[in-house]
Amino acid sequence: MTSLLSYLPALGLGTAGGLVAWGLGLPLPWMLGALFATMIASVAGLRIRGPNAIRPAVVAVIGVLLGARFAPEVLGHMVTWIGTLSLLLVYLLVVGLINVPWYRYAGGYDWRTSFFAGMPGGLAEMIELAEAKGGKPEPVILAHSLRIVVTISLIALWFRVIMGHDVGAGAASGAGLPEWREAGLLLAAAIFGSLIGRALNWPAPTFLGPMALSAALHLSGISEAAPPAVLVNAAQVILGTVLGCRFRGVPLSELRKAGALSIGSTALVLGVALAFSHLMRILTGTSPEQAMLALAPGGLTEMGLIALAIHADVAFVALHHVVRIIAIIVAAPVVFALFERRLAPGGSGKGGSGDPP
Repeated sequence: MTSLLSYLPALGLGTAGGLVAWGLGLPLPWMLGALFATMIASVAGLRIRGPNAIRPAVVAVIGVLLGARFAPEVLGHMVTWIGTLSLLLVYLLVVGLINVPWYRYAGGYDWRTSFFAGMPGGLAEMIELAEAKGGKPEPVILAHSLRIVVTISLIALWFRVIMGHDVGAGAASGAGLPEWREAGLLLAAAIFGSLIGRALNWPAPTFLGPMALSAALHLSGISEAAPPAVLVNAAQVILGTVLGCRFRGVPLSELRKAGALSIGSTALVLGVALAFSHLMRILTGTSPEQAMLALAPGGLTEMGLIALAIHADVAFVALHHVVRIIAIIVAAPVVFALFERRLAPGGSGKGGSGDPP
């Protein structure tokens, strides 16, 4: 109980930020409003604590929500996605070749830190690999945290202001409360999906497990319901609050440097994503908006929410982000081993600074 009470100041501030953003009609208001309100407070030195302990439950709700958008007709499109997934793998290679040197030369980081800061993988996985391989975790944490923040903000604004889509609060969920049977199925998908995800050691298990189980229920026609709007909006506030509170204790000077690097990095990667989204349109007929969400360097959860808000194919977007995360988890250690041999004196792979001799 004491632990839960300690989250109340941050959640109150996040809720206030969400209400202000909703009142102003901003895109993705509950998540972005909470994120920026708590991020500003954290950088300003307020002693607020993010509700990290309840994040798995929140992410499970969003996983169930996204899984609810896997309609039976999705199965007919999956063959055409082989081509887009192949393009995704080429895109990841190009992003790595551009982004890693960006952090090395523009940021002045050593090569090991630059490698994991620049790879387009998941936040937790890149931090863990950076620590294991001799990189500095703090710049990697800031690089990926800010990448997610900048990408969400730019993508939400792009679809709202430039493309004219309604990236609002209520487009991502069911309108009302589901009946008891449907509510029980959704709850079971969240609980058992999380357990399955953990048992199978999936990346982001409390997200991918519930999403997969919810997708199975909806693809088979067993369920047609989605979590209610009030629950999804609350989940977005909590998620935004968790993201914003990550910046607690970060010196303003360090944040300025990391922010400038992240804006430059995200601009470069989004430029590549835009080029590949048009290539996907030409080669496979995929709409540029849908392709852009599938390639954008934001989080799987957040890009899925934006896909829902603009009525894009959530299954397409989610699948491409899942493949991105898995591909980077599998490839990054292998590529890094080759990379490290190239950097280390005498080719032994045990250089001290990670810089070329």
